[in-house]
Amino acid sequence: MPRGSSPKRERQYEHIKESALDRGESRDRAEEIAARTVNKERARSGESKTASRSSTQDMSSGKRGGQRSGNRQGSQGPTRDQLYNEARQRGIEGRSNMNKAQLQRAIDAKKS
Repeated sequence: MPRGSSPKRERQYEHIKESALDRGESRDRAEEIAARTVNKERARSGESKTASRSSTQDMSSGKRGGQRSGNRQGSQGPTRDQLYNEARQRGIEGRSNMNKAQLQRAIDAKKS
């Protein structure tokens, strides 16, 4: 952490680093993620001397919450829309009337 950073930012850095390590990131990568995130938050709140335009005008990392992560699936697994698209690709009949759990079962049955 940069000199003069607040205890809050120190805690934030450690929390982000530990979360990244728990997700399986290497120690170097976890430290990089934590440092970038904390530095961006410092810039957004006016705690740093310099700040890029993307740091101050972009959505906050907390709000973004992985929106730019591509087609990754969260802790709940794939979304209903993702399951529906996969069912369409596999030619599963009646998919438009199925809920998420039914789509998952139909896809799993089709894979077997």
